[in-house]
Amino acid sequence: MRTLLLIFLFAITGFSSAVSQIIKDPTTWQYEVKQTGEQTFDLIFRVSLKEHWHIWALEPGGDGMQLPPEFIFENNAAVTLLGGIKEKGKKITGVMDGVDGEVSWYADKIEYTQSVRVTENTVITGEHTYQVCDDKQCLPPKTLSFQFEINQLSRPAVAANTTAEGDSSLTETTTSPISDPQIASQPLTASTASSTQEGEKRSLLWLFLMAFGGGIAAVITPCVYAMIPITVSFFTKRSKNRKEGIRNATWYSLSIILIFTILGVLISLVFGANALNNLSTNWIANLVFFIIFVVFGLSFLGAFEITLPSSWTSKTDSKAGLGSFSGIFFMALTLVIVSFSCTGPIVGPLLVIAGQGGIAGPAIGMFGFSLGLALPFAFFAVFPGLLNKMATSGGWLNQVKVVLGFLELMLALKFLSNADLAMGWRLLDREVFIAIWIVLSVLTGIYLLGKIKLSHDDASPKNLYGQEYVSVFRLLLAIVFFSFSVYLLPGMWGAPLNGMSQFLPPMGTQDFIAGKSGGTTHPSADGPVKYVQEMKIYEPPVVVQSGLVTYFDYEEALEAARKHNKPLMLDFTGINCVNCRKMEAEVWSHPEVMKRLMNDFIIASLYCDYDKIKLPAEKQFFSEPLNAQVKTIGDWNEHLQASKFNANSQPFYFFIDGNENKLVEKGYGYDPDIDKFIRHLDLAKENYRKLHP
Repeated sequence: MRTLLLIFLFAITGFSSAVSQIIKDPTTWQYEVKQTGEQTFDLIFRVSLKEHWHIWALEPGGDGMQLPPEFIFENNAAVTLLGGIKEKGKKITGVMDGVDGEVSWYADKIEYTQSVRVTENTVITGEHTYQVCDDKQCLPPKTLSFQFEINQLSRPAVAANTTAEGDSSLTETTTSPISDPQIASQPLTASTASSTQEGEKRSLLWLFLMAFGGGIAAVITPCVYAMIPITVSFFTKRSKNRKEGIRNATWYSLSIILIFTILGVLISLVFGANALNNLSTNWIANLVFFIIFVVFGLSFLGAFEITLPSSWTSKTDSKAGLGSFSGIFFMALTLVIVSFSCTGPIVGPLLVIAGQGGIAGPAIGMFGFSLGLALPFAFFAVFPGLLNKMATSGGWLNQVKVVLGFLELMLALKFLSNADLAMGWRLLDREVFIAIWIVLSVLTGIYLLGKIKLSHDDASPKNLYGQEYVSVFRLLLAIVFFSFSVYLLPGMWGAPLNGMSQFLPPMGTQDFIAGKSGGTTHPSADGPVKYVQEMKIYEPPVVVQSGLVTYFDYEEALEAARKHNKPLMLDFTGINCVNCRKMEAEVWSHPEVMKRLMNDFIIASLYCDYDKIKLPAEKQFFSEPLNAQVKTIGDWNEHLQASKFNANSQPFYFFIDGNENKLVEKGYGYDPDIDKFIRHLDLAKENYRKLHP
């Protein structure tokens, strides 16, 4: 999920055009088996990196676009994995422009360990995928195969396989290709980073503040708000004087904080902090969150009540009459259980976000949430007289509940969209998503104006003349929802809606764009055909909005260049290549650039990280330039770039004619200088005319 794709902002500007060259893999991998028990072993992966290069941490943080190392073990009946991969090294956390939160990585050396239990002598095989970056670019993800030989269970097994620099001395395993679509994500970063523990503290501070705000917001939910008078009455009866009242209120608040914090830590220890982080991108987890949000939304709208077993509440409530501190603690536990139906939708996503901070993340997140939730209870316990000035629970709380129900349904769509994009179902295209949001937003506004009544709503208040009226606050809130609907409406015809882009499906899923006849989204006899249906979903906004026709297959683009007598621009790009999106948004979108691209060139967008289409077995081969097996369309595009143009980073633009003659000797890498790019385009066009007068 956490799953959001935001454009990185570069701190270094004026970057000159990159020189076309192969960048050798700056890593050296070593593999070792270490026996730790009679049948248990540690499989150790050691990696050394050249200076200025780094590899992402297993929990990289950031905005979800960083590619952490992934270790895939082939099925082996004699082997049981014990827990997950552990990393050991000097973790660096840095702030990168345009990334929401800090990112974590390792430089120099790092060690990964997987513990296993084996029942017989065997060979453990698999593949590991990783990505390395420097301060200007990231190399495409690389996959190497590995094997560990377990030959003596009674004494430590000795097996060390050392790869040459950027090379694997092990046989490439092709029987179990990596199929996880997340493996292919290829962020490309070029920004300044400050690697300090202070950055980590800032990240946790932001998590704490966000969680604290969630706790405060939870107080106004119906099931929590209604508990305030009850609990304060409980304290009033137990406290003989002001001093004792303050002490009891403090212990009550600390009990709430303790319960929620322990809950967060236990979840992390049981499921693992990395597992919580992975929930934001896993399609099954996103479907689960979608169902949960829909269920809670329908409950808030009055379809049914969500309650925990009454025996749970009865047992804890009965303990509330015990001695001073134990009774107060069980009263706090009662609050936590009773408020579950309202706090659950807040706590669940909070834990996913908090999981990015390891074990400390959930602990600090739940501490902040519980502190925000506990403070009002402590305040009113100390000053019970203020309760008389509070609005009684009733009609207004029902209205809060219904509005929350509509919001829950709107947020549920984001989780469904994440799963939809990951699996390619095309159930929730961009215009469908926007249409549902518009309808829900309009219905919320109508409800706030009192034009819709639900089963648990009270009668509307009446003025002096016996007429029903709407409060000013509800009127203003209705205006907000109606205005939001109007803002969303142009998105039905392809407006970018930049303010909501992080929530909406990509523009490539939009079936209709105003003023665009179809362009790349509908294959025709005179346009791109191959891979269009699979790849159109990933087209960047500038391509979709302008109607720019792009090809996704090299051979098909060559044929088009010959047919139309135009130069061919090869756009070596990536689905999640951030610098590629920056070039498209800032350079391609310029009117003079777009005019040239549309009128003077054939464009081929060759995605080097697309792994959803596997090559037939007979067409798979080992690439010498990449030193890796070519298994997918993305692998083939990457091999093409390396073998023909001696480069392997994206974005990179090369200009050739239909006969594969280079029009400009050097390629054009990431450089957002518009004038320079225009000069490069003009040079390619001029050289083409010289070759083809």
